Amino acid sequence: MASSLTKDSVTPGTPGSEKTFFGHPRGLATLFMTEMWERFSYYGMRALLPLYLVAPGGLHLSAATATAIYSVYLSLVYLLALPGGWFADRVLGPRRTVAVAGVIIMLGHLTLALPSSGTFFAGLGLVAIGSGLLKANISTMVGHLYEGPDDPRRDGGFTLFYIGINVGAFAAPLVIGTVGENVNWHLGFALAAVGMALGLAQYLLGTRHLSSRSDVVPTPLSAEEKKATLRKSGLWAAAAIVFYAIVGASGHYTLNWLLVPITVAGLVIPVMVIARIKRDKTLDRADQSKMSAYIWFFVAAAVFWMIYDQGGSTVSLFADSSAKNTVFGWEFPVSWYQSVNPVLIMALAPVFAWAWLALARRGKEPSTATKFAMGLALIGASFFLFLAPLAIADGGHKAAAMWLVAIYFVQTVGELTLSPVGLSVTTKMAPAKYASQMMGVWFLAVTAGDATTGLLSIAGVDLNKTGIVTLQAALAVLAGAAVWMYRKRVRELMGDVH
Repeated sequence: MASSLTKDSVTPGTPGSEKTFFGHPRGLATLFMTEMWERFSYYGMRALLPLYLVAPGGLHLSAATATAIYSVYLSLVYLLALPGGWFADRVLGPRRTVAVAGVIIMLGHLTLALPSSGTFFAGLGLVAIGSGLLKANISTMVGHLYEGPDDPRRDGGFTLFYIGINVGAFAAPLVIGTVGENVNWHLGFALAAVGMALGLAQYLLGTRHLSSRSDVVPTPLSAEEKKATLRKSGLWAAAAIVFYAIVGASGHYTLNWLLVPITVAGLVIPVMVIARIKRDKTLDRADQSKMSAYIWFFVAAAVFWMIYDQGGSTVSLFADSSAKNTVFGWEFPVSWYQSVNPVLIMALAPVFAWAWLALARRGKEPSTATKFAMGLALIGASFFLFLAPLAIADGGHKAAAMWLVAIYFVQTVGELTLSPVGLSVTTKMAPAKYASQMMGVWFLAVTAGDATTGLLSIAGVDLNKTGIVTLQAALAVLAGAAVWMYRKRVRELMGDVH
């Protein structure tokens, strides 16, 4: 399938020099397809997750608890992207780390497919670990395909890669969601495992097209460091096992004993990681300046993802309870709403890629800071729009499906101004010492946003209330205004990165 999308190279000497993927290095096709199947498995399971958690035939939890679990799970996935990047930098290298990740994700989905509530959270844990190992490294390998940060194809390449994500994300709710909701929840989770198996097979067959840089372990652990790492990891694992054994044996264990520590970690660890990199005396002045600029992008992204990821929890659960999920009188599964965003991405991403390039040729392309400000303003606008269906539901009526589609549309436009641009600027601004780990730092912004949502849900805040939705919308718009006001200062801090 990937080879049918290639054509003769127009730029000899790139990785996979005899073929290109829409004018990009041939290896992009391999990573595109791998990410497509991995996202098929991930987004299929994710579309089912909040619905399964509240369903009488599922775990039958409250909406607040389901939102908390969903948000904490997403937070953990992105939190683990940081050690995933570290593992590639210090142990296996990106290429082999992604292969290991695929196996773990597949096992996690198979565990979710077991008809036992006792193994459910173990399955979620495996998927989170595997996704953390994969996320930072597959994006890093996309960056490896290009000849330095000034390669003019770079932003377009990440946008094409983003389309791969969304091809899988579009198909997943339609296939996995339909089977899970209408046939059997666990059969839906099993289909997610099949998707990951296909992605893993495709990746192993196509790795020869990747850059040789993806095989390199940038800063391998010494024998002494390996021993110290294993010893510390063992001690932390033993402490956690003993702690939860004591809590369980005393009869005081509740789900919050698991959710609250992860949520707090999701807020504290991002701050600690960025502070550690900023304090690194081995970084030169230019790298330190770039890290100062990056903090702006990080905070902006955290606010953005706090609202955006509620499209799969807060908005989805609203649709389940308070929306007319029909088109021309035909009722569709609630999970299908999760296909709206990816189909819009596929339609609009090429337009955005063309627009950025056309504006760049005229010297009028918005700066990275301006694009982030646009994304924040749009994600805030989507929640202001959410107020309309909330008001309809408060009046005792079911909101029309098109209200929710409109919310996802505005969020998608905002996503395209921020997310692929954020991936690209992270690879360009990352100090060489933190190559793969910096992609993990980017994903920590998602961790911080989702951890905030999780903490609010654990505290009993009803995220479907008008006041809370308004407050979040206003926060995003104000954050966007702040980024726009200081865009020139941020541009100065970025140095030679454009």
